[in-house]
Amino acid sequence: MKRESFKSRLGFLLVSAGCAIGIGNVWRFPYVVGENGGGIFVLFYLLFLVAMGLPVLTMELAVGRGSRKSAVLAYKELEKPKSKWHIHGWFAILGCYVLMMYYTTVSGWMVSYFYKFVTGEFKAGMDVDATGSVFSDLLADPKQMGFWMILTVIVGFIVCSRGLQNGLERISKIMMTALLVLIVVLAVHSITLSGAGEGLRFYLIPNLSTVEKVGIGNVISAAMNQAFFTLSLGVAAMEIFGSYMSKDHALAGEGVRICALDTFVAVMSGLIIFPACFSYGVEVTSGPKLIFVTLPNVFVNMAGGRIWGSLFFLFMTFASFSTVIAVFENIMSFAMDMFGWSRNKTAIINCIIILIASLPCVLGYNVWSDLHLIGGRDVLDSEDFLVSNLLLPLGSLIYLLFCVTKWGWGFDNYIEEVNTGSGLKMSRKLKPYFQFVLPVLILIILIQGLL
Repeated sequence: MKRESFKSRLGFLLVSAGCAIGIGNVWRFPYVVGENGGGIFVLFYLLFLVAMGLPVLTMELAVGRGSRKSAVLAYKELEKPKSKWHIHGWFAILGCYVLMMYYTTVSGWMVSYFYKFVTGEFKAGMDVDATGSVFSDLLADPKQMGFWMILTVIVGFIVCSRGLQNGLERISKIMMTALLVLIVVLAVHSITLSGAGEGLRFYLIPNLSTVEKVGIGNVISAAMNQAFFTLSLGVAAMEIFGSYMSKDHALAGEGVRICALDTFVAVMSGLIIFPACFSYGVEVTSGPKLIFVTLPNVFVNMAGGRIWGSLFFLFMTFASFSTVIAVFENIMSFAMDMFGWSRNKTAIINCIIILIASLPCVLGYNVWSDLHLIGGRDVLDSEDFLVSNLLLPLGSLIYLLFCVTKWGWGFDNYIEEVNTGSGLKMSRKLKPYFQFVLPVLILIILIQGLL
């Protein structure tokens, strides 16, 4: 069976960026910035993105492009005889399944909020308690939450069943273009609100008093974490798109473009959220509640709030759904490679698996609300802990060691694959950094996450 490939370079960049651009950028980035002193956090984040995120991204893409295969078979193709690197491929795919067990629910929340703004459930003059109760009512209602989750899963697999070019690439191009237009429109609107300047200062100008309060070490480790997790590395989510790439362009340049798009969306979401919150005197360090309680309250109290709220949650829907279909594609590609199934059969089987596997997260807020798993966490937080704190950093460390040690694929093979094609090249002088410094940085993230 001939390997599918992207129709265009733009398609590859938008699909890969769509996989990286998810709820982490738009939801997590602004509140982590808020908790860690604004501008100084953003500076550290950009530094770590280049020093850590980009190298591991090129490694995942190189393994994909060098093998032309999905997670497990990619390792088998490139590893030395009798070595066992390919075992990680199974854990990577497990990570994709666990990620989708809760990500589909959160993506469903975004769609439901878009629907609620469009239909006028959020009305002008609602106070924080009223907007907050919309969210708590959603969580308490398994039928409503289940409906939006099921819709997300079924639509996602319909898109992927249509093939790489006609499904994933075509839909991602439309969604990502719309997302980039929406984010600019929303940011311009936020910046022009009265009192927005205060929010911009908080966001973009380093605030040393907050940094002193939080502690510079905590700010640095939060920036390191965010830079690392923003690209969804370690579970072969990027590896699969490497396997569909042409050899025309060097991977460092493509990696920079993906990081740039990803960062653009993260930074712009801050430009939407902080000016709006400050101009309405709302707490910006309210953590994850920021998106579902704080922001709807801001929208209902601004002129044309129903339209701005609808546009914001349409943007959020695109950001989360682009990740959903990208990870579904990885899961499907793995099943087609391993079992020789057709695309349609793979879509149906995996759709049923994900629907069943996503139910505990939906029920974890209502019927099973007493169920606490890892360290007293609820179902969603437990699943997120497994992916974010264990499978992503550990997986990234394995990709790194596979690409730079003589026991794996080896640095020479990796660097040759990365530098094949035109564009930005990766220097061989980085070898000591990749072999000795980067593994320690990733280990620090892993240990911190587990503690």
